[in-house]
Amino acid sequence: MPKKSKQWFKLLGTSAVLLMAGCSSMKTPATADVAVSDAAVENAAGAGGAKYAPVEMNMAREKMQRAHKAMAAKDFKLAAELANQAESDAKLAQSKANSGKAEVAEQALQDDIRVMREELNRANK
Repeated sequence: MPKKSKQWFKLLGTSAVLLMAGCSSMKTPATADVAVSDAAVENAAGAGGAKYAPVEMNMAREKMQRAHKAMAAKDFKLAAELANQAESDAKLAQSKANSGKAEVAEQALQDDIRVMREELNRANK
């Protein structure tokens, strides 16, 4: 076989291997992204995201539905993008939920302090 033909076969073979590796690896990251994002949405919901950040939770859930549809259609790039966006929305919802719960706890503590001060004032009169 001539030297140029061997080089072309090597180049073609290398290209084919790289292309196959690239295509096969697209499913794995998308699957992992979707699974991680599903967990993030569930965590946000469990933290009270629907109560304290309903817009963000709805956006996260809608994007996860679209990501699952993209996975079913084997559009792994779109699935990964939507999953990552949903994860960001879910993390924001969880942060807002944590902040909202902290504000409620702070208000309850302030109310308790106010009641104790009133009781102390009455007792000292």
